[in-house]
Amino acid sequence: MFAVIETGGKQYLIKTGDTLKVEKLDVEAGKEVVFDKVLMLAKEDGSDVKIGKPYLEGVSIAATVEEQGRSRKLRVVKFKRKVRYKRVIGHRQAFTKVKVKEVK
Repeated sequence: MFAVIETGGKQYLIKTGDTLKVEKLDVEAGKEVVFDKVLMLAKEDGSDVKIGKPYLEGVSIAATVEEQGRSRKLRVVKFKRKVRYKRVIGHRQAFTKVKVKEVK
């Protein structure tokens, strides 16, 4: 089965055994997290599709937190010509790496 879940303001297409990076969750590594905002659920061959309005009732996805981390540094440049204005700053987004266990 595969599903579409919503977490951190983004939507992810997942199936059992997938590993993905989501927006930072306040859960320690090794603990279990449950995603209850399931938008769609379907079988592998595309049959038996269930779509929520906006979420499916009684369906949740169990996952294990593998690690907490920060992504590579992105450079943000602000520049205005003719006025000698230039700013360069860096940003590292925090993420949580999770492994999907099962669909409940």
